[in-house]
Amino acid sequence: MKHRGYAIAVVALSLAACGDGDGRALLGTLERDRVELVAEAQEPIVELAVHEGQAVAEGDLVLRLDPAAAEARLAQARATQAQAERRHAELVAGARREQVREARALAQGAAAQAAVESREFTRIETLVADGMLPVSALDRQRALRDGALAEERAASERLAELERGTRSEVVEQAAAALAAARAEATEVELSLARHAVHAPRAGVIDALPYELGERPPRGAPVVVLLASGQPHARVFIPEPMRATVRAGTAATVRLDGSDRAWRGEIRYISSEAAFTPYYALNERDRSRLSFLAEIVLTEPDAARLPTGMPVEVTLRESRAGP
Repeated sequence: MKHRGYAIAVVALSLAACGDGDGRALLGTLERDRVELVAEAQEPIVELAVHEGQAVAEGDLVLRLDPAAAEARLAQARATQAQAERRHAELVAGARREQVREARALAQGAAAQAAVESREFTRIETLVADGMLPVSALDRQRALRDGALAEERAASERLAELERGTRSEVVEQAAAALAAARAEATEVELSLARHAVHAPRAGVIDALPYELGERPPRGAPVVVLLASGQPHARVFIPEPMRATVRAGTAATVRLDGSDRAWRGEIRYISSEAAFTPYYALNERDRSRLSFLAEIVLTEPDAARLPTGMPVEVTLRESRAGP
């Protein structure tokens, strides 16, 4: 009988909410913004710095994951970055002076050898013309002369390359590789920092789904935080009322167990009905549609109200809602 009486009261209240005129009551609950903090990596939990129900300030440590694997990746990334930095610096600096002097000496030696082989070719060419040497001797000397001249040109080009320095395209490639290595190291540093989970805003720890030593999957919520500040009432606005309310509409909120009426205003109304699609309903059934709305309590001392309390909301409807 007791449950039956409660059901009758709810039906009566719902019928009153669907009536005409202002002052119609809506039922809901008092809520706060829920912030879910997720696991950055699939690593064991090595520290739980808070417990459920504990108040935390912005930036407080909440939970820490095992950082060993991330620290190893960071060391590797920093070593790669250092290697890229040295390579880039080497290419920007160009060849050492000792390398240039060595290349110049090789070029001079190749030039001297080419000159010797060229003179020897001229001498043998004269002897062959006089019939004192066979033609094959001249062919062999021609090959030696041409090889020496090629070595001279190659040595000269190597010297010119060292003197001109590294090509700009090669330096740019090394700079790009260095930038990529730095970005990789920064990314790993951020990942390592996120192994220590901090509260992004002040609030109360609502849930800790995992225990110390457990290994939550990557991306799984490991902390649920109820943000501090003004609470809001979550209610469903019936379809007949939707056209007369909008964001900013004033409201009065009453809590079970309290005679005080709290001031509030609508901060959000869903653009989509919460239940059956409108196109599947006739004119009579459309009145059963509801739209989710959030009414924030505007009085400063409302911040101390408990979350989850049943509320009754009365709207001051306007006639020019969007």
